[in-house]
Amino acid sequence: MRGGSEPYAADRTETTLFGEDAQVKHSLRVRHLIGRLWRALFLASLIIGIVALSALIYNILDQSFGLVAVETKISPRALAQNGVSLENLSTEQLVAILEKYVSKGVLRRLKAEQPLEQREREELLGLVLERVVQPKIVQSWSLTDSLLRRRSIESEAAQRYPSAHLEFRSWLNPNFLSRPQSSAPEVAGVRTAILGSLWTIIITILVAFPLGVGAAIYLEEYAPLNPLTRLIQININNLAGVPSIIYGMLGLAIFVRALEPLTSGAFIGGLVDPTTANGRTIMSAGLTLALLVLPLLIVNAQEAIRAVPGSLREAGYALGATKWQVVWHHVLPNALPGILTGTILSISRAMGETAPLVVVGASTFIVYDPNGPFSKFTTLPVQIYQWTARPQQEFRNLAAAAILVLLALLLTLNATAIMMRNRYSRRLI
Repeated sequence: MRGGSEPYAADRTETTLFGEDAQVKHSLRVRHLIGRLWRALFLASLIIGIVALSALIYNILDQSFGLVAVETKISPRALAQNGVSLENLSTEQLVAILEKYVSKGVLRRLKAEQPLEQREREELLGLVLERVVQPKIVQSWSLTDSLLRRRSIESEAAQRYPSAHLEFRSWLNPNFLSRPQSSAPEVAGVRTAILGSLWTIIITILVAFPLGVGAAIYLEEYAPLNPLTRLIQININNLAGVPSIIYGMLGLAIFVRALEPLTSGAFIGGLVDPTTANGRTIMSAGLTLALLVLPLLIVNAQEAIRAVPGSLREAGYALGATKWQVVWHHVLPNALPGILTGTILSISRAMGETAPLVVVGASTFIVYDPNGPFSKFTTLPVQIYQWTARPQQEFRNLAAAAILVLLALLLTLNATAIMMRNRYSRRLI
């Protein structure tokens, strides 16, 4: 019986192993199939993201360049003197042109704002173009149409606008960067908006960065684990997802109204701008954006501090270092690259905010530059919003060019922060 039972047991074992091997192979095929499906899904997501980003960039570039049909009241060639073109005339010659061609009422208003002789040559040239030459774009075409339909556009412009001349216009040019805002799209610029954005972001960084890092250090290194600190942590995480318009209302209530003597500059007397006594200033905007990014900065800084190995702290304590010495010499240097990464993300969000600034009181039309933290202001996002709300096509071209300026400014600030982060990272290696 024993000898007869052994082959039967061996056959059953072989059958069982064969069945298990087939089951394992089937399971592996299913797992590999699922893996390929997820890989294809991830690849499709990447492709969709690249296509969407490419479409966005194409649309912006398509509106920033193209042919335009321009009519002028007085030709710039008629204003040239002794063979010198209008763009190369001196300050005195530009002042003489303004006094000759501009009406007395407008001239008195311009002189009341600032004497013509004290203005820069670029500003005078802009006034001559706006008030004397008065270029008017009667029709504009996108970059795609300008490249693919050049002959038909020339024929259409000659028939519909015989007194206009056709030119290829880059809405993003040095004059666009150096001129203030204007009601005429032909001579409008973003200089005032760029300066307002820079002033606002500088105040935001100066306020939010030390407060955010300090709060993160206390919560991670000093705060005891109790219900109060857990409640604070939960609220910080929740505040990171609050809509930005809520922060705008908070800034309006606190900084514009409650702290008006501080944000308007009234507490320092002579430095206050009489037109900003209501607190709707760069200071209010910067403090509001600081509140907006503060929760994000705290959470990111906490994650960076939490990622520092505990062995570094223990080694410092073993050598007799105090709590503060360990934090300052070991924890912060190792957490700084991560903290700067969080700061980059936070400031990038602040750079593109519009709603809180509109609530706080950003000007939608302003022609003079901010000269300090207590000045009226506008920013690039607010300027873009204001231009896109206009019905004329030319203002949408200006908005597209301003978007490119905003992206360039944002990338420049981010690149500076990334270089600082990499510099500290190399020191730790």
